[in-house]
Amino acid sequence: MMNNDINQRTVQTPANSFPTEGFDDAAEAVTRLAAIYEANTSFLRDAFARYRRNEQFVNRVRACYPFVRVRTEVNTHVDSRRSYGFVAGPGVFETTVTRPDLFGNYYREQLRLLAKNHHVRIEVGVSDQPIPIHFAFAEGIHLEGDLDRERLSLMRDIFDTPDLALLDDRIVNGTYEPLPGEPHPLALFTAARVDFSLHRLKHYTATSPTHVQNYVLYTNYQFYIDEFVKLGRNMMTRTDDEELRAYRSEYTSFVEPGDVVTYNENLGEQAQEGTPPPRLPQMPAYHLKRADGSGITMINIGVGPSNAKTITDHIAVLRPHAWIMLGHCAGLRNTQRLGDYVLAHGYVREDHVLDADLPLWVPIPALAEVQVALERAVAQVTQLDGVELKRVMRTGTVASVDNRNWELRDHREPVQRLSQSRAIALDMESATIAANGFRFRVPYGTLLCVSDKPLHGELKLPGMADQFYRAQVDQHLQIGVKAMELLRMNGLHRLHSRKLRSFAEVAFQ
Repeated sequence: MMNNDINQRTVQTPANSFPTEGFDDAAEAVTRLAAIYEANTSFLRDAFARYRRNEQFVNRVRACYPFVRVRTEVNTHVDSRRSYGFVAGPGVFETTVTRPDLFGNYYREQLRLLAKNHHVRIEVGVSDQPIPIHFAFAEGIHLEGDLDRERLSLMRDIFDTPDLALLDDRIVNGTYEPLPGEPHPLALFTAARVDFSLHRLKHYTATSPTHVQNYVLYTNYQFYIDEFVKLGRNMMTRTDDEELRAYRSEYTSFVEPGDVVTYNENLGEQAQEGTPPPRLPQMPAYHLKRADGSGITMINIGVGPSNAKTITDHIAVLRPHAWIMLGHCAGLRNTQRLGDYVLAHGYVREDHVLDADLPLWVPIPALAEVQVALERAVAQVTQLDGVELKRVMRTGTVASVDNRNWELRDHREPVQRLSQSRAIALDMESATIAANGFRFRVPYGTLLCVSDKPLHGELKLPGMADQFYRAQVDQHLQIGVKAMELLRMNGLHRLHSRKLRSFAEVAFQ
């Protein structure tokens, strides 16, 4: 009875309606976006607090996301060297917006470029896309402990819940077509899609997405995480060496699962925050933070292409500047040695998890800026160059498969295909990381370390693995960190490549 009663009544919305306004200044536009978002999410949180107290509701409760919109009348000639910051042509372009507290700087920069390149006003108002009640809480809500079964079932009659129709990746995949009269997308992700990923990131990594940095390292082994934790904690300790102190002081804190924050002693004394979780999450994340967000995040994605797709699907909404895969691989050439590095410049995609989103006929190109940074990092850390560098690092094609025990198949068929592809290494995650980077317009790269050579009788067995891990993991991690620092020094304008952008691309990076 209550279900029908509520559905037949009017919808209760926030008292402040926020009429659509135009702004010439991007900062002012973002300030208005933040005001709308805070007012509307506060309205939902207050209503839900009353629902938890078993108050009766006769009206449905709804608040909507803010939107930002630009209108262009004519084709605008912009700097052809740019890969983002402009729309494809005349028309109306719009996107819903969420979490200005997290994305404020990003929104200001994107809108500043739009206003500069097209000389248009930035329209800000309230969209017709409801904010799901779960997403009104930045760090999530746990309903099970507070609401009984009846109240849980009635909640959908009162509050909006996540709608899968608003969470898909049609814009990213290039399959979205606006209906006649609808605006074109301004960003790759709707607000609801972003919120969904932010909440999944908290679940998978046990750290708040607010800690994720612009440069992301992925690995498939806990050994790398152990070394990164050792590095991060060491960076936070005080030193009297002036040069070392200056370097360490570039990083402000180190964050571990449970949002355990260790602050840099070289920047002043601050107590550690947070509580470690009782057990590690599925894909634990660690963050070596800089004040401007340009630090380094490292995530143990575990084994397999499904995990690789899962985490990159969600990290992508944070619009990182680059991500790189550091992991182990099977060396396929008899000239390779255990511990050698493989710099991927091409991929054989037999991981299959992205087949429906990114057809296999789509090439995944190597990105010059990332390739150069990785090669320079290997040279600097190993202190090798020229012919000697080629002894420990080979550039070539990496094959990624979805069968961990591929070695147990009839040798003839996979070996023939691997030879025809000119592959020099095989793993399970790299092609997925790179392909999702291509799909999400996030610069990507891969540097692997040969841990076994199954085609040549050198299998990954415990004794061999222990010796290999002790000798190589620390150096490999140092290379990954150095590569990210080199990319940061090169600047954002050089990193985002036009080759990652489609024909009628959205304006936001």
